Amino acid sequence: MIILVINCGSSSIKYQLLDMKNDDVFDIIAKGIAEKIGLPAGILQYAPTGRDKIVKDIPIPDHKVGMELILAALTDPETGVLSSLEDIEAVGHRIVQGGDFFSGSVLVDDDVLEKIAFCSDFAPLHNPAHLLGIHAMQAVLPTVPQVVTFDTAFHQTMPAYAYMYGLPYQYYEKFRVRRYGAHGTSHQFVAGVGAKLAGIDLENSKIITCHLGAGSSICAIQNGKCVDTSMGFSPLEGMIMGTRVGNIDANAVIYLENKLGVTPDEMSTILNRKSGFLGVSEYSSDCRELDERANNGDPKAKLALKKFTYDIIKNIGSYVAAMNGVDLIVFTGGIGEHNSRLRRRVLENFSYLGLKVDYEANVAFGEDAIITTADSKVKAALICTNEELVIARDTMHIALQNQD
Repeated sequence: MIILVINCGSSSIKYQLLDMKNDDVFDIIAKGIAEKIGLPAGILQYAPTGRDKIVKDIPIPDHKVGMELILAALTDPETGVLSSLEDIEAVGHRIVQGGDFFSGSVLVDDDVLEKIAFCSDFAPLHNPAHLLGIHAMQAVLPTVPQVVTFDTAFHQTMPAYAYMYGLPYQYYEKFRVRRYGAHGTSHQFVAGVGAKLAGIDLENSKIITCHLGAGSSICAIQNGKCVDTSMGFSPLEGMIMGTRVGNIDANAVIYLENKLGVTPDEMSTILNRKSGFLGVSEYSSDCRELDERANNGDPKAKLALKKFTYDIIKNIGSYVAAMNGVDLIVFTGGIGEHNSRLRRRVLENFSYLGLKVDYEANVAFGEDAIITTADSKVKAALICTNEELVIARDTMHIALQNQD
Protein backbone atom coordinates (compact mmCIF):
# COMPACT_ATOMS: atom_id res chain seq x y z
CA MET A 1 0.00 0.00 0.00
CA ILE A 2 1.38 3.41 -1.03
CA ILE A 3 1.02 5.78 1.94
CA LEU A 4 1.88 9.45 2.21
CA VAL A 5 2.77 10.54 5.77
CA ILE A 6 2.33 14.24 6.56
CA ASN A 7 3.65 16.21 9.54
CA CYS A 8 2.43 19.81 9.36
CA GLY A 9 4.01 22.57 11.42
CA SER A 10 2.94 26.19 11.55
CA SER A 11 5.27 27.08 8.66
CA SER A 12 6.40 23.72 7.30
CA ILE A 13 5.20 20.37 5.96
CA LYS A 14 7.42 17.31 6.44
CA TYR A 15 6.46 14.35 4.29
CA GLN A 16 7.45 10.77 3.57
CA LEU A 17 6.09 8.41 0.90
CA LEU A 18 6.25 4.71 1.82
CA ASP A 19 5.32 1.46 0.12
CA MET A 20 4.01 -0.66 2.99
CA LYS A 21 4.10 -4.41 2.27
CA ASN A 22 3.30 -5.19 5.90
CA ASP A 23 4.26 -3.84 9.34
CA ASP A 24 7.89 -4.89 9.01
CA VAL A 25 8.48 -4.89 5.24
CA PHE A 26 8.38 -1.49 3.57
CA ASP A 27 10.27 0.83 1.24
CA ILE A 28 10.77 4.57 1.68
CA ILE A 29 10.09 5.92 -1.80
CA ALA A 30 10.75 9.60 -1.15
CA LYS A 31 10.80 12.19 1.61
CA GLY A 32 11.27 15.90 2.07
CA ILE A 33 9.95 19.14 3.50
CA ALA A 34 8.18 22.32 2.41
CA GLU A 35 9.56 25.16 4.54
CA LYS A 36 8.92 28.85 5.21
CA ILE A 37 5.23 28.60 4.30
CA GLY A 38 3.62 32.04 4.31
CA LEU A 39 6.96 33.84 4.02
CA PRO A 40 8.23 35.58 0.88
CA ALA A 41 10.93 32.96 0.18
CA GLY A 42 9.71 29.37 0.54
CA ILE A 43 11.83 26.22 0.15
CA LEU A 44 10.76 22.83 -1.20
CA GLN A 45 13.03 19.84 -0.58
CA TYR A 46 12.36 16.57 -2.39
CA ALA A 47 14.58 13.49 -1.91
CA PRO A 48 13.64 10.40 -3.92
CA THR A 49 15.37 7.30 -2.55
CA GLY A 50 18.56 6.47 -4.44
CA ARG A 51 18.64 9.78 -6.32
CA ASP A 52 19.93 13.30 -5.69
CA LYS A 53 17.95 15.62 -3.45
CA ILE A 54 16.18 18.47 -5.24
CA VAL A 55 15.91 21.83 -3.48
CA LYS A 56 13.80 24.65 -4.94
CA ASP A 57 13.39 28.24 -3.77
CA ILE A 58 9.74 28.92 -4.44
CA PRO A 59 6.98 31.00 -2.79
CA ILE A 60 4.63 28.84 -0.69
CA PRO A 61 1.83 31.20 0.44
CA ASP A 62 -0.19 28.61 2.36
CA HIS A 63 -0.43 24.91 3.27
CA LYS A 64 -2.71 24.10 0.33
CA VAL A 65 -0.08 25.35 -2.10
CA GLY A 66 2.57 23.47 -0.11
CA MET A 67 0.61 20.22 -0.50
CA GLU A 68 0.14 20.86 -4.21
CA LEU A 69 3.89 21.41 -4.67
CA ILE A 70 4.71 18.21 -2.76
CA LEU A 71 2.30 16.17 -4.86
CA ALA A 72 3.63 17.80 -8.05
CA ALA A 73 7.18 16.80 -7.05
CA LEU A 74 6.10 13.21 -6.39
CA THR A 75 4.41 12.99 -9.82
CA ASP A 76 6.89 15.05 -11.87
CA PRO A 77 7.35 13.36 -15.31
CA GLU A 78 11.16 13.51 -15.07
CA THR A 79 12.04 13.26 -11.36
CA GLY A 80 8.83 11.96 -9.77
CA VAL A 81 8.27 8.55 -8.19
CA LEU A 82 4.53 8.19 -8.90
CA SER A 83 2.83 7.92 -12.28
CA SER A 84 -0.25 9.73 -10.93
CA LEU A 85 -1.89 10.84 -7.69
CA GLU A 86 -4.16 7.82 -7.94
CA ASP A 87 -1.16 5.72 -6.83
CA ILE A 88 -1.53 7.18 -3.30
CA GLU A 89 -3.84 4.83 -1.41
CA ALA A 90 -3.98 6.56 1.98
CA VAL A 91 -2.61 9.59 3.84
CA GLY A 92 -1.46 9.58 7.47
CA HIS A 93 -1.18 12.75 9.55
CA ARG A 94 0.68 13.39 12.81
CA ILE A 95 -1.41 15.32 15.37
CA VAL A 96 0.30 16.66 18.50
CA GLN A 97 -2.76 17.01 20.75
CA GLY A 98 -5.83 14.80 20.85
CA GLY A 99 -6.80 15.48 24.46
CA ASP A 100 -8.42 12.50 26.15
CA PHE A 101 -10.71 11.92 23.16
CA PHE A 102 -8.40 9.47 21.39
CA SER A 103 -6.46 6.45 22.60
CA GLY A 104 -5.32 5.42 19.11
CA SER A 105 -5.24 6.39 15.44
CA VAL A 106 -8.57 7.02 13.69
CA LEU A 107 -10.05 7.67 10.27
CA VAL A 108 -10.76 11.36 9.69
CA ASP A 109 -14.41 12.45 9.72
CA ASP A 110 -16.22 15.62 10.76
CA ASP A 111 -16.36 14.58 14.42
CA VAL A 112 -12.62 13.91 14.51
CA LEU A 113 -11.88 17.28 12.90
CA GLU A 114 -14.10 19.01 15.45
CA LYS A 115 -12.24 17.40 18.35
CA ILE A 116 -8.83 18.25 16.90
CA ALA A 117 -10.01 21.85 16.61
CA PHE A 118 -11.24 21.79 20.23
CA CYS A 119 -7.77 20.65 21.33
CA SER A 120 -6.12 23.58 19.53
CA ASP A 121 -6.34 25.52 22.80
CA PHE A 122 -4.04 22.89 24.35
CA ALA A 123 -1.49 23.05 21.50
CA PRO A 124 -1.94 26.42 19.75
CA LEU A 125 1.38 26.15 17.89
CA HIS A 126 0.59 22.71 16.45
CA ASN A 127 -3.06 21.67 16.05
CA PRO A 128 -4.17 24.57 13.82
CA ALA A 129 -1.32 23.71 11.42
CA HIS A 130 -2.33 20.02 11.46
CA LEU A 131 -5.89 20.99 10.51
CA LEU A 132 -4.60 23.12 7.64
CA GLY A 133 -2.68 20.10 6.40
CA ILE A 134 -5.69 17.78 6.58
CA HIS A 135 -7.97 20.26 4.81
CA ALA A 136 -5.34 20.92 2.16
CA MET A 137 -4.90 17.21 1.49
CA GLN A 138 -8.66 16.64 1.39
CA ALA A 139 -8.87 19.37 -1.25
CA VAL A 140 -6.33 17.74 -3.57
CA LEU A 141 -7.11 14.07 -2.77
CA PRO A 142 -10.81 14.11 -1.82
CA THR A 143 -11.44 10.36 -2.21
CA VAL A 144 -8.31 9.07 -0.45
CA PRO A 145 -8.69 7.88 3.19
CA GLN A 146 -7.09 10.26 5.71
CA VAL A 147 -5.89 8.85 9.04
CA VAL A 148 -4.66 10.78 12.09
CA THR A 149 -2.17 9.55 14.70
CA PHE A 150 -1.95 11.44 18.00
CA ASP A 151 1.17 12.19 20.05
CA THR A 152 -1.01 12.04 23.15
CA ALA A 153 -2.72 8.70 22.47
CA PHE A 154 0.02 6.46 23.92
CA HIS A 155 -0.18 8.36 27.21
CA GLN A 156 -3.90 7.67 27.70
CA THR A 157 -3.01 4.65 29.84
CA MET A 158 -1.62 6.89 32.59
CA PRO A 159 -3.56 6.46 35.84
CA ALA A 160 -5.54 9.45 37.11
CA TYR A 161 -3.15 10.03 40.01
CA ALA A 162 -0.37 10.54 37.43
CA TYR A 163 -2.23 12.83 35.02
CA MET A 164 -4.28 14.98 37.39
CA TYR A 165 -3.09 18.32 38.77
CA GLY A 166 -3.90 19.38 42.31
CA LEU A 167 -6.44 21.91 41.04
CA PRO A 168 -10.16 22.03 41.86
CA TYR A 169 -11.67 18.98 40.14
CA GLN A 170 -14.26 21.13 38.37
CA TYR A 171 -11.51 22.61 36.15
CA TYR A 172 -10.78 19.16 34.82
CA GLU A 173 -14.48 18.50 34.22
CA LYS A 174 -15.15 21.88 32.58
CA PHE A 175 -11.90 22.62 30.78
CA ARG A 176 -10.10 19.22 30.56
CA VAL A 177 -7.06 20.61 32.39
CA ARG A 178 -4.82 17.60 33.06
CA ARG A 179 -1.49 16.17 31.95
CA TYR A 180 -1.52 14.78 28.40
CA GLY A 181 2.15 14.30 27.50
CA ALA A 182 3.67 14.36 24.02
CA HIS A 183 6.04 12.40 21.74
CA GLY A 184 3.88 9.34 22.41
CA THR A 185 4.40 7.89 18.94
CA SER A 186 8.17 8.06 19.42
CA HIS A 187 8.12 6.65 22.96
CA GLN A 188 5.96 3.72 21.86
CA PHE A 189 8.16 2.94 18.85
CA VAL A 190 11.56 3.06 20.57
CA ALA A 191 10.32 1.07 23.58
CA GLY A 192 9.26 -1.76 21.27
CA VAL A 193 12.44 -1.71 19.19
CA GLY A 194 14.63 -1.31 22.28
CA ALA A 195 13.00 -4.22 24.09
CA LYS A 196 13.51 -6.47 21.08
CA LEU A 197 17.15 -5.42 20.70
CA ALA A 198 17.82 -5.97 24.41
CA GLY A 199 16.07 -9.35 24.48
CA ILE A 200 13.41 -8.10 26.91
CA ASP A 201 9.73 -9.11 26.86
CA LEU A 202 7.90 -5.81 26.33
CA GLU A 203 4.77 -7.19 28.02
CA ASN A 204 6.74 -7.96 31.18
CA SER A 205 9.14 -5.05 31.46
CA LYS A 206 9.99 -1.68 33.01
CA ILE A 207 11.36 0.72 30.39
CA ILE A 208 12.22 4.42 30.55
CA THR A 209 12.42 6.19 27.19
CA CYS A 210 14.15 9.56 26.73
CA HIS A 211 13.12 11.53 23.63
CA LEU A 212 15.66 14.36 23.64
CA GLY A 213 15.64 17.14 21.07
CA ALA A 214 14.52 20.74 20.69
CA GLY A 215 11.53 19.46 22.66
CA SER A 216 12.29 16.72 25.18
CA SER A 217 10.23 14.30 27.23
CA ILE A 218 10.78 11.15 29.26
CA CYS A 219 8.29 8.31 29.61
CA ALA A 220 7.84 5.49 32.12
CA ILE A 221 6.54 2.36 30.37
CA GLN A 222 5.49 -0.68 32.35
CA ASN A 223 4.51 -3.86 30.51
CA GLY A 224 4.25 -1.91 27.26
CA LYS A 225 1.91 0.77 28.67
CA CYS A 226 2.69 4.38 29.58
CA VAL A 227 2.33 4.98 33.32
CA ASP A 228 3.83 8.49 33.47
CA THR A 229 5.56 11.08 31.30
CA SER A 230 7.34 14.37 31.90
CA MET A 231 5.33 16.69 29.63
CA GLY A 232 1.99 17.86 30.92
CA PHE A 233 -1.04 19.88 29.81
CA SER A 234 1.15 21.19 27.00
CA PRO A 235 4.64 20.47 25.63
CA LEU A 236 5.96 23.22 27.94
CA GLU A 237 6.11 21.13 31.12
CA GLY A 238 9.03 18.91 32.06
CA MET A 239 12.76 19.45 31.63
CA ILE A 240 14.54 22.47 30.21
CA MET A 241 14.36 22.43 26.38
CA GLY A 242 15.60 24.42 23.39
CA THR A 243 13.38 27.47 23.97
CA ARG A 244 10.92 26.13 26.58
CA VAL A 245 11.31 26.73 30.28
CA GLY A 246 10.19 23.31 31.52
CA ASN A 247 8.94 23.01 35.09
CA ILE A 248 8.42 26.34 36.87
CA ASP A 249 6.52 27.48 39.95
CA ALA A 250 3.25 29.04 38.74
CA ASN A 251 3.72 31.86 41.25
CA ALA A 252 6.99 32.78 39.53
CA VAL A 253 5.03 33.24 36.30
CA ILE A 254 2.48 35.51 38.00
CA TYR A 255 5.29 37.44 39.69
CA LEU A 256 7.09 38.02 36.37
CA GLU A 257 3.89 39.07 34.60
CA ASN A 258 3.40 41.78 37.23
CA LYS A 259 7.04 42.88 37.29
CA LEU A 260 7.39 42.99 33.51
CA GLY A 261 3.90 44.37 32.89
CA VAL A 262 3.21 41.79 30.18
CA THR A 263 0.01 40.09 29.08
CA PRO A 264 -0.58 36.33 29.50
CA ASP A 265 0.06 35.86 25.74
CA GLU A 266 3.34 37.76 26.01
CA MET A 267 4.31 35.70 29.04
CA SER A 268 3.51 32.55 27.06
CA THR A 269 5.93 33.70 24.37
CA ILE A 270 8.65 34.16 26.99
CA LEU A 271 8.06 30.70 28.46
CA ASN A 272 7.73 28.88 25.12
CA ARG A 273 10.08 30.75 22.77
CA LYS A 274 12.60 32.75 24.80
CA SER A 275 13.52 30.41 27.66
CA GLY A 276 15.23 27.02 27.92
CA PHE A 277 18.73 26.70 26.44
CA LEU A 278 18.28 30.03 24.66
CA GLY A 279 17.21 31.90 27.78
CA VAL A 280 19.77 30.46 30.19
CA SER A 281 22.74 30.60 27.81
CA GLU A 282 21.70 33.95 26.30
CA TYR A 283 23.19 32.59 23.07
CA SER A 284 21.48 29.65 21.35
CA SER A 285 18.70 27.06 21.55
CA ASP A 286 20.92 24.52 19.75
CA CYS A 287 22.58 21.93 21.99
CA ARG A 288 25.46 21.51 19.51
CA GLU A 289 26.31 25.20 19.63
CA LEU A 290 26.14 25.18 23.42
CA ASP A 291 28.49 22.18 23.52
CA GLU A 292 31.02 24.16 21.52
CA ARG A 293 30.62 27.23 23.73
CA ALA A 294 30.86 25.13 26.90
CA ASN A 295 34.07 23.52 25.63
CA ASN A 296 35.46 27.03 25.27
CA GLY A 297 34.58 27.87 28.88
CA ASP A 298 31.28 29.77 28.52
CA PRO A 299 29.70 29.52 32.02
CA LYS A 300 26.11 30.08 30.88
CA ALA A 301 26.37 27.42 28.18
CA LYS A 302 27.77 25.04 30.80
CA LEU A 303 24.90 25.87 33.15
CA ALA A 304 22.24 25.21 30.50
CA LEU A 305 23.76 21.84 29.60
CA LYS A 306 24.29 20.83 33.24
CA LYS A 307 20.67 21.65 34.03
CA PHE A 308 19.53 19.60 31.03
CA THR A 309 21.60 16.62 32.18
CA TYR A 310 20.36 17.00 35.76
CA ASP A 311 16.72 17.21 34.66
CA ILE A 312 17.10 13.98 32.67
CA ILE A 313 18.74 12.18 35.61
CA LYS A 314 16.07 13.42 38.02
CA ASN A 315 13.20 12.30 35.77
CA ILE A 316 14.71 8.86 35.16
CA GLY A 317 15.34 8.44 38.88
CA SER A 318 11.76 9.35 39.76
CA TYR A 319 10.43 6.79 37.28
CA VAL A 320 12.74 4.09 38.62
CA ALA A 321 11.13 4.76 42.00
CA ALA A 322 7.59 4.89 40.59
CA MET A 323 7.97 1.54 38.82
CA ASN A 324 10.08 -0.02 41.59
CA GLY A 325 12.91 -0.70 39.16
CA VAL A 326 13.93 -0.50 35.51
CA ASP A 327 15.07 -3.03 32.92
CA LEU A 328 15.98 -0.72 30.04
CA ILE A 329 16.74 2.97 29.48
CA VAL A 330 16.38 4.19 25.87
CA PHE A 331 17.75 7.35 24.26
CA THR A 332 16.26 8.78 21.07
CA GLY A 333 15.57 12.09 19.31
CA GLY A 334 18.03 14.50 17.72
CA ILE A 335 20.07 15.00 20.91
CA GLY A 336 19.49 11.56 22.38
CA GLU A 337 20.70 9.81 19.22
CA HIS A 338 23.77 11.97 18.57
CA ASN A 339 25.18 13.21 21.90
CA SER A 340 27.24 10.37 23.34
CA ARG A 341 28.72 12.53 26.09
CA LEU A 342 25.25 13.39 27.41
CA ARG A 343 24.25 9.71 27.39
CA ARG A 344 27.41 8.79 29.30
CA ARG A 345 26.92 11.50 31.92
CA VAL A 346 23.33 10.46 32.49
CA LEU A 347 23.98 6.72 32.68
CA GLU A 348 26.96 6.99 35.01
CA ASN A 349 24.55 8.27 37.66
CA PHE A 350 22.77 4.90 37.70
CA SER A 351 25.74 2.71 38.57
CA TYR A 352 24.00 2.09 41.91
CA LEU A 353 21.47 0.03 39.94
CA GLY A 354 24.23 -2.15 38.54
CA LEU A 355 24.22 -0.31 35.20
CA LYS A 356 27.58 -0.43 33.42
CA VAL A 357 28.23 1.79 30.40
CA ASP A 358 29.93 0.25 27.37
CA TYR A 359 32.01 3.30 26.48
CA GLU A 360 33.02 2.00 23.06
CA ALA A 361 29.46 1.14 22.04
CA ASN A 362 28.18 4.46 23.40
CA VAL A 363 30.06 6.53 20.82
CA ALA A 364 27.74 5.15 18.12
CA PHE A 365 25.17 7.38 16.45
CA GLY A 366 22.71 6.99 13.62
CA GLU A 367 22.10 3.29 14.27
CA ASP A 368 20.40 1.20 16.96
CA ALA A 369 22.79 -0.11 19.60
CA ILE A 370 22.97 -1.51 23.13
CA ILE A 371 25.31 0.85 25.00
CA THR A 372 25.79 -1.10 28.24
CA THR A 373 28.08 -4.04 28.93
CA ALA A 374 26.97 -7.67 28.73
CA ASP A 375 27.02 -7.99 32.55
CA SER A 376 25.09 -4.75 33.20
CA LYS A 377 22.07 -5.42 35.42
CA VAL A 378 20.15 -2.60 33.72
CA LYS A 379 20.46 -2.23 29.96
CA ALA A 380 20.59 1.01 27.99
CA ALA A 381 20.08 1.51 24.27
CA LEU A 382 20.35 4.08 21.52
CA ILE A 383 17.32 3.69 19.23
CA CYS A 384 16.67 5.86 16.18
CA THR A 385 13.04 6.94 16.29
CA ASN A 386 10.77 6.55 13.28
CA GLU A 387 7.45 8.22 13.96
CA GLU A 388 6.61 8.18 10.25
CA LEU A 389 6.73 4.38 10.21
CA VAL A 390 4.33 4.15 13.16
CA ILE A 391 1.93 6.53 11.40
CA ALA A 392 2.25 4.57 8.15
CA ARG A 393 1.53 1.26 9.91
CA ASP A 394 -1.59 2.62 11.63
CA THR A 395 -2.74 4.28 8.42
CA MET A 396 -2.37 1.02 6.48
CA HIS A 397 -4.40 -0.98 9.01
CA ILE A 398 -7.20 1.58 9.27
CA ALA A 399 -7.36 2.14 5.50
CA LEU A 400 -7.61 -1.62 4.91
CA GLN A 401 -10.38 -1.89 7.51
CA ASN A 402 -12.20 0.97 5.77
CA GLN A 403 -12.05 -0.93 2.48
CA ASP A 404 -13.82 -3.85 4.12
